[in-house]
Amino acid sequence: MIAALAALVLAAPVLGACSAVTAEPIATASPQPTATITPTTTPTPLPEGYIAYESQSGDTLESIAAHFGVHAGDIIDDSDRDAALMIAPGSRFLVKDVLGETTKPDLLFPDSAIVFSPSVALFDVQAFADQLPGYISTYTELMTRGQTSAAEIIYEMGLEYSINPQILLTIMESEGGWLSNPKPDLDHINYSMGWEKKDRGTVYFQTGWAIKQLMKGYYGWREGKLTELTFADGDTLRLSPYLNAGTVAVMYTLAQTHDRSSWEKALYGDRSLSAIFTEYFGDAFELGSGVDPIFTEEVAQPELNLPFPPNEVWNLTGGPHAAWGSGWEDDGALAALDFAPPLASAGCGNSTHYATAAAAGRVVRAGNGVVVIDLDGDGYEQTGWVLVYMHVANSDRVNVGDYLNQDDRVGHPSCEGGSSSGIHVHIARKYNGEWVLADGGLPFVLSGYRAYNGEDYYEGTLENGETTVTANIAGNYWTRIIRPESREEFFYTPTPRK
Repeated sequence: MIAALAALVLAAPVLGACSAVTAEPIATASPQPTATITPTTTPTPLPEGYIAYESQSGDTLESIAAHFGVHAGDIIDDSDRDAALMIAPGSRFLVKDVLGETTKPDLLFPDSAIVFSPSVALFDVQAFADQLPGYISTYTELMTRGQTSAAEIIYEMGLEYSINPQILLTIMESEGGWLSNPKPDLDHINYSMGWEKKDRGTVYFQTGWAIKQLMKGYYGWREGKLTELTFADGDTLRLSPYLNAGTVAVMYTLAQTHDRSSWEKALYGDRSLSAIFTEYFGDAFELGSGVDPIFTEEVAQPELNLPFPPNEVWNLTGGPHAAWGSGWEDDGALAALDFAPPLASAGCGNSTHYATAAAAGRVVRAGNGVVVIDLDGDGYEQTGWVLVYMHVANSDRVNVGDYLNQDDRVGHPSCEGGSSSGIHVHIARKYNGEWVLADGGLPFVLSGYRAYNGEDYYEGTLENGETTVTANIAGNYWTRIIRPESREEFFYTPTPRK
C-alpha cells in the first residue's frame, strides 16, 4: 500500500550540539575576513505579451492552451522536458497573454480532496457521521433495499463515481448545515446540497447532483472544455488558467446555485468551503501530501490487453464515454470503452463468451454487474491503477478476493448493472482514484490499439498504426476488432496526432 495510507513520521532536526569546554585561548591577531561578492543572476525577461506558467498534474499542451484561451502554437516550451502527451508537473511554459478578468488564481483544494484518492482510502463515513451532533447522524432514507443512512448513500455514491466523500460532506455542511445542526429547517433538509428542485429533495438525488457538478468541473478542466463559469443569475467569469482541477470542481459546483457575490463568500469568506473542510477533516493539502500531484512524470499505463480472448471477433460499440453514470450526457470523465462479443441475436441476456482481465490484479469489488480489479493488489481501489468492468453477468463471474492473471476470465458480458440496450462489457481505468481519460495525457491503449475521442459521446476510434476501428453502438463491419494472439504483434507506440 502506498505511503499516503501510513502516517509520515519525520525525524526532528538537530537544532544544536554539545561542545567540549576548553581553556580560554590566548588572544592573537587574526586576519579580517575579506568580503565575498555573491554573483547575481539577472532573470531572463519574458517576451513581450507573454506570461509564465508552471504545469500542474494532468496538464497537456492542448489543455493549457484552452485554459489560457490561445492556440498550442502560442505557447513557448521553456522546460527541458522530453516530448510527452502528459506533461510533468512543474514544467515551465511561456504563454501569450490574451485574458482579461478571471477568477482568483488561489488553489483552494488539491485534486486528492475531490477524487476518491489514497488520502481517504481508510475514511469511515458512517463512523464519522455517528459522532456528529448534526442531522446526518440520525437521518435515513427509504430505498429499494430498505431504510438507508445518509452516510451510507454518500459513501456508496462516492465510491461508484470515485468522488471523495469528505468534499460531499463539506458541501452538505456549507449548504444545509447537516453536520452541525440537529434540526435544520425544511428547505435545508430537502436541499441538503443546495440544489433547490422540488422533486429531488432526498439525499440520494442531492448527492447525485453534487457529484455530477464536481465531475463536470473536474474533468471539464482536465479536458480543456471548461474555461468559464456561469453563475445562477446568468453572470459569467473566466476561470484563471493557474487553477487546478480540484479547485475548479468546487468553483463550478457552487456557481450552479449561487450568484457571484454569494459564490465569492462561500469560497473566500470566514465560513468558506475550505475552512469547513479543515474544521472537520484537517488541511486538505496536508492530507494530500504524498498523493498530489496525482500524475507525475513517472506515471505510465501498465501494459493492457483487449478485454477478450485472442482470435475472437468482437465489436467496438462504444468510443470514449462516461466512466460511470449516463454516457449520453456531459456528466463525467470520458474514460470508458464498450466491447460487444459475437452475438447470436440482438437484445439483452448473457453471452456465452467471456470478458477477460486486461491486466493481472486482485478483485476488490464485484456484484450488480460490476467487477473492479486492483492492479497493485493492495486491496484498495483508491490506490494505484484499477480497472472497472461493467455489465458483467452475476452468474459465473469472479468474486471479491480472487487474484486474476492477465487474460483470466472475468465473467460473461451482459446487460446487468446500469442502463444497457444490448450485451457488452464496459471498461475504464482509474489511477489513485482519478478516472483516466481515454483520449487524454495517458491514452487508453489495449493490445497496441490507442483510443481517440469522436465528435460526440460513444463515438471515436481505436487505432494501432495500421488498422482503424470505428465505434458504433449497432455494430457493423467497421466496428470489428480482433485481438492479436502474440505480444510481438503489439507494434504500435501511440503518439499525439498532428
